[in-house]
Amino acid sequence: MIILFTGGSACGKSSYAEGVCVKMPEPRYYIAAMKPYGAEGEARIKRHRAMRAGKGFETYECYTGLKDLKFPERGTALLECICNLTANEMFDDEGNFHDPYDDVMAGVENLINSCNDLVIITNDVGAEPVNYGEATDSYIRVMGKINAAIAQKADKVIEMVAGVPIVIKDM
Repeated sequence: MIILFTGGSACGKSSYAEGVCVKMPEPRYYIAAMKPYGAEGEARIKRHRAMRAGKGFETYECYTGLKDLKFPERGTALLECICNLTANEMFDDEGNFHDPYDDVMAGVENLINSCNDLVIITNDVGAEPVNYGEATDSYIRVMGKINAAIAQKADKVIEMVAGVPIVIKDM
């Protein structure tokens, strides 16, 4: 089963998705795609680690190259989150950017083929008609394309609004 969780920032996606995953078969893998930048990033990572403590997840930090990630056996994987992975694949250390679509989708395909169940977390981006500049606008466009492609593959798509799950797709 493939489940995609979407929604705004800090709407409860992570905790709800983890709750879904703990009801799925072990082993459980948590793919952390957020690079730890600064004190705020470190605090967020620490909070997420505490949230999943004792839930049976084996953590894999994978900022890029998801297509090459291997697990010791099939199980349940939680990818947190596709937005961070996309940004990491899109921008190099010097700030140059390229289209990350193929790399991100190859990584998602790798997970689909490596797991029994896959839960993916993403953010709702691009809802506001604001021009942020070339790099950010490119990121928003490719995130929309990636989110749509994953939603097509997903068995379920759930939007989280203020901690409440709203099922968008359920096959």
